[in-house]
Amino acid sequence: MTSIPTTMTAIDPAAPGGPEVLLPVQRPVPTPGPEDVLVRVAAAGVNRPDVLQRLGLYPMPPGTPSIPGLEIAGTIVAVGDAVSRWRPGDQVCALVPGGGYAEYCTAPAGQCLPVPAGMALTDAAGLPETWFTVWSNVVDRGRARSGETILVHGGTSGIGVTAIKLAKVLGLRIIVTAGSPEKTAAALTLGAHAAIDYKSQDFVEEVRTLTQGRGVDLVLDMVGGDYLPRNLKCLAEDGRHVSIAFQRGNTAELDLTAVMRKRLTLTGSMLRPRSIAFKTAIAETLEGAVWPEFESGRLQPVTDRIFPLAEAAEAHRRMEAGSHVGKIILSVTP
Repeated sequence: MTSIPTTMTAIDPAAPGGPEVLLPVQRPVPTPGPEDVLVRVAAAGVNRPDVLQRLGLYPMPPGTPSIPGLEIAGTIVAVGDAVSRWRPGDQVCALVPGGGYAEYCTAPAGQCLPVPAGMALTDAAGLPETWFTVWSNVVDRGRARSGETILVHGGTSGIGVTAIKLAKVLGLRIIVTAGSPEKTAAALTLGAHAAIDYKSQDFVEEVRTLTQGRGVDLVLDMVGGDYLPRNLKCLAEDGRHVSIAFQRGNTAELDLTAVMRKRLTLTGSMLRPRSIAFKTAIAETLEGAVWPEFESGRLQPVTDRIFPLAEAAEAHRRMEAGSHVGKIILSVTP
């Protein structure tokens, strides 16, 4: 590791606050553990949990780096003693527990995936967080099956776009909600079968019309709060409701009669606290089931905008404004 510097530029706020706290600072280059790799980061994805972490509202698992950033792409420069698959020089994208907004970041070897052939590192950096999340919740917890219909809120967010892409791979019919005519049009262009402007339309009534009164088989919800009882009205018999965030609050009141009558399943998950073994298993599944779709060109990444690392504050402002379609990316090193 003699050619690796001892310090690096990173975004590591000293205290919670607004986007203005996201200033470049110098930090020690991390050392990989026996089952880790050290990546020279070319780009890092920006995600909603990064914003919550900046605000001091995200519970950090023990041992998590204070530097934000849950996904990266770059070149491996060192590997731990127990790592057999990867070598220095390999280009990977990786799901990381934190530390992505930096020139160097360690990643568990099992949570790394090869950068699909021909894909820019700035695009690859936006794959891991949403694909790990959507696969584990739509397929594993939501038990989605070909021919079913899914309702996804936030259809043009990073999660929403990935859900549209995965639905196409799985053979699902997808209905999304979005907050403007421009965003609903974008969702349709990306492959959604129907898009509802939740600001001007009642999504419950629209779903009822679109499904001829049957309802959807699965709801992927990032909103929470008062959306929960409305989502249950959208579900068909034996439907599944999967919660992955709660932007409108983590509590809700619901009528259990509907749950019992329609035999509904309510579930959800958080990815960040899960074990490395769990995430490694998802990585292996994605590499076999989804990565060939990127390699062939049948799937394409959707990158909204790329900001230099030093402009992380502007990237967060765009995330909070909700005007993006797809992933917001930080370009870290050439």
